[in-house]
Amino acid sequence: MSLFHVLGFALKIGHLFWMLCCWFVSWFVDNGIEDKSGLLVGSVGDLEKTKMTTMKKKNKMCFWNRISISGLKIPSFSYQFLGSVKFNKAWWRKLVVAWVVLWVLVSIWTFWYFSSQAMEKRKETLTSMCDERARMLQDQFNVSMNHVQAMSILISTFHHGKIPSAIDQRTFSEYTDRTSFERPLTSGVAYAMRVLHSEREEFERQQGWSIRRMDSLEQNPVHKDEYDPEALEPSPVQEEYAPVIFAQDTVSHVVSLDMLSGKEDRENVLRARRSGKGVLTAPFPLLKTNRLGVILTFAVYKRDLPSNATPKERIEATNGYLGGVFDIESLVENLLQQLASKQTILVNVYDTTNHSQPISMYGSDVSADGLERVSLLNFGDPFRKHEMRCRFKQKPPWPVLSMVTSFGILVIALLVAHIIHATVSRITKVEEDCHKMEQLKKKAEAADVAKSQFLATVSHEIRTPMNGVLGMLHMLMDTELDVTQQDYVRTAQASGKALVSLINEVLDQAKIESGKLELEDVRFDLRGILDDVLSLFSGKSQQKGVELAVYISDRVPEMLIGDPGRFRQILTNLMGNSIKFTEKGHIFVTVHLVEELFESIDGETASSPESTLSGLPVADRKRSWENFKAFSSSGHRSFEQSPPDINLIVAVEDTGIGIPLEAQSRIFTPFMQVGPSISRTHGGTGIGLSISKCLVGLMKGEIGFSSTPKVGSTFTFTAVFSNGMQQTERKNDPQNNNQPIFSEFRGMKAVVVDHRPARAKVSWYHFQRLGIRVEVVPRVEQALHYMKIGTCTVNMILIEQEIWNREADVFIKKLQKEPLVLSPKLILLANSVESSIPDAYCTGRDPPIVIVKPLRASMLAATLQRGLGIGNREPPQQKGPPALILRNLLLGRKILIVDDNNVNLRVAAGALKKYGADVVCAESGIKAISLLKPPHEFDACFMDIQMPEMDGFEATKRIRDMEEEINKRIKNGEAVIVENGNKASWHLPVLAMTADVIQATHEECLKCGMDGYVSKPFEAEQLYREVSRFFDSSSDTES
Repeated sequence: MSLFHVLGFALKIGHLFWMLCCWFVSWFVDNGIEDKSGLLVGSVGDLEKTKMTTMKKKNKMCFWNRISISGLKIPSFSYQFLGSVKFNKAWWRKLVVAWVVLWVLVSIWTFWYFSSQAMEKRKETLTSMCDERARMLQDQFNVSMNHVQAMSILISTFHHGKIPSAIDQRTFSEYTDRTSFERPLTSGVAYAMRVLHSEREEFERQQGWSIRRMDSLEQNPVHKDEYDPEALEPSPVQEEYAPVIFAQDTVSHVVSLDMLSGKEDRENVLRARRSGKGVLTAPFPLLKTNRLGVILTFAVYKRDLPSNATPKERIEATNGYLGGVFDIESLVENLLQQLASKQTILVNVYDTTNHSQPISMYGSDVSADGLERVSLLNFGDPFRKHEMRCRFKQKPPWPVLSMVTSFGILVIALLVAHIIHATVSRITKVEEDCHKMEQLKKKAEAADVAKSQFLATVSHEIRTPMNGVLGMLHMLMDTELDVTQQDYVRTAQASGKALVSLINEVLDQAKIESGKLELEDVRFDLRGILDDVLSLFSGKSQQKGVELAVYISDRVPEMLIGDPGRFRQILTNLMGNSIKFTEKGHIFVTVHLVEELFESIDGETASSPESTLSGLPVADRKRSWENFKAFSSSGHRSFEQSPPDINLIVAVEDTGIGIPLEAQSRIFTPFMQVGPSISRTHGGTGIGLSISKCLVGLMKGEIGFSSTPKVGSTFTFTAVFSNGMQQTERKNDPQNNNQPIFSEFRGMKAVVVDHRPARAKVSWYHFQRLGIRVEVVPRVEQALHYMKIGTCTVNMILIEQEIWNREADVFIKKLQKEPLVLSPKLILLANSVESSIPDAYCTGRDPPIVIVKPLRASMLAATLQRGLGIGNREPPQQKGPPALILRNLLLGRKILIVDDNNVNLRVAAGALKKYGADVVCAESGIKAISLLKPPHEFDACFMDIQMPEMDGFEATKRIRDMEEEINKRIKNGEAVIVENGNKASWHLPVLAMTADVIQATHEECLKCGMDGYVSKPFEAEQLYREVSRFFDSSSDTES
């Protein structure tokens, strides 16, 4: 095994993606061409175009198909080539070194790439921030400049255009102060009037001050606190002057100063009146503040100046000059204060009119970063040039991302190299391990097969002699024995049945572990099964004085489809545990639809002891199913079911000793007991609950429990069945939910006296199954009052033993004082046969009927039939086969029994002869074939499966072959028709009879042609259930 196997696997993955891409393109081409071409051809309707479109589509599809087919050859080629090539260790080292060198270069390139990307991003950030500041400064400067220009027009209109002038210093100062927000970058505004030399004396007289020169201040700057306008020298004689007559309060110190006497201001004023535009001065220290600033100057012209005037005409039409003072340092600082990121970069503003000697207007040159961004500034003066230079304050950070990424790539490459090296070195070992695992798997599978065969063999070898033991004991019971001998036989028979039950549980657990346990799918009567289970435990409950009851909701169908045997097994395990651990109180089994629990949660939980069956407290039933997946946390349905499914929820509630808290976590573990004292006191194997949980899971349900020590336990499970009631049966079958199963009780009415709602509900359920209408009252007095005022005749009154013991005297006195015209039959519902009946009541009256619980339909019917004198008929649904019915079925039948064990032959023959059958025995399958060769006179055959020479399966197949051959001959007229069981064809009922409960399943029996299945040791009920499907008792009776 080499690295090329790994590469081959990678090629297979790539091939998978390639095939998916080809499939997608093929689908797109197919559908796209078909849809679009269909529209075009359909609209034109040209046959030739249709053919051409179809050919194009076929050509494209063939092209993609060829690509796909070629792609299919890739994995086989790669596997054949790469899987067969072997390299030595030197080549592996070279490949690994080349791999490492390659990825070292890749990591270096990655570091350079990410670093350059970070630098580009840093440049873009600086450019964006610098351009943003330049744009804001320029925009605000333009706004201020526009307002200064507007003020020049205002002065021209209201000062020079009005006589007398409408503006004075006070008006100008107030106006400029109030409108200063419109000029955010100006420190102040002043207006200088143009005065000729000839007008100077008159002007100074009118103003009350003399024109003073400014150049002395430029040469000798003074501090703002030392500035005194009166100490300035008068302006020298010149052709014209520009004294400031109006000024904003912030620059009121420039009033009377001659703007033409200063160097910067003179050039600025002369350039402004020639150009007609706003002009800027070079940066210079401002008067009084000594801070760098510039002055924006606009010329104020006469109103009649044309727009296309020449510079000479503008000079002659000039009335004065309006200037705006800009403190550059404070203005830029205020601008940067508006930006959150002002601290991250350094901003410098320069006047670059003279490129060789730029003038710094704002900022510092101290910076640790050499990266610089220059943004041009346009303040409206084409002569002056300005620019903003930005730099980061800090050095660029370390390229952590570049370093981590490149280092990560290098580490990953080294890890991959290590993985490849380790993979190649371990592949051979893995292959060896896989080979060993395959061998171990085969051994495990063989061991599992051997285990199943061992269990089957052990089951057959144990159950075969047990069949003989139980059969002989059963036959011994039919002989004349004294009381002591009968007790010995019953004890031995009970021990044998317990041993068979234990064997069945162990085999069930083995089948569950091997996954070979399957469920049947047959129709069954749910209520009949509950009655059978009650009969099984009725003796123990009566002996202990524990009340045993069952309630099934009316909404549960009468007939279901599922596995009745396994359902019975679950109930038997749960009720057996309840009987075992309950010494007083009750055991209550309820069956509802899951939907009923969704509709009424409170109806399924006992809130107080008074609402329970026996009045004793019980465990919280809701806790036993609150963790089921079928229920959400809010109690609403969390699943959707199909209409034919019937979802049952069954609860078994008892008032026993409960389960200790420390043992509740392992309650469903196989072979686990709650404790050694429990095992010694009550016995058991600890396997029943584990099997029950597995069976519930196979029925698509869940099981849970709620237990409180010294209070009791409640086990709840769900199961999914199919509805066994067809639509026609639901309307016509008298055995459905809405009709009674005993017609002779239809129309009768009874009154149940019981103060416990749960117990009264159970009585109501059982009596309404017989067709009896039931009215429930809590006390005897109310029952007598109801019978007196009622419009309907009450046929019977049912009184609970607890109430009878407490209110019997009151009931007797009431009857003696106010006798009824039609006295109903008194029925006492008791938990044991030791119920007392007062002699006073029996005097002159029929003795009351005592019905011992648990209540069951067949038992109730038989008791009422005897007590009411309406016949002594057996119910239509006979749950246990009496000897008379079996005798009617088997009387005169000739039955062949095939078994290689003489004891089993004697047991089976004795059981069948007991009911009048004519039995013939055969010791092997070969002899059975010779006896059953048509024509013969046998009516049925019980065939053992495991026999020497020829087993039961092979013998049955040969019997079916002989019957098929004779039936063909009869059909073709080659043989004489012989009547066989009123049929003109040969088919002998063959029933499997074996102790092998694992291999001889029902499906295997049907597959080889058998008609039924009877496991050893079989009993009369099982025998009746099978033979009743083939024999008709009426025909026998007539014969």
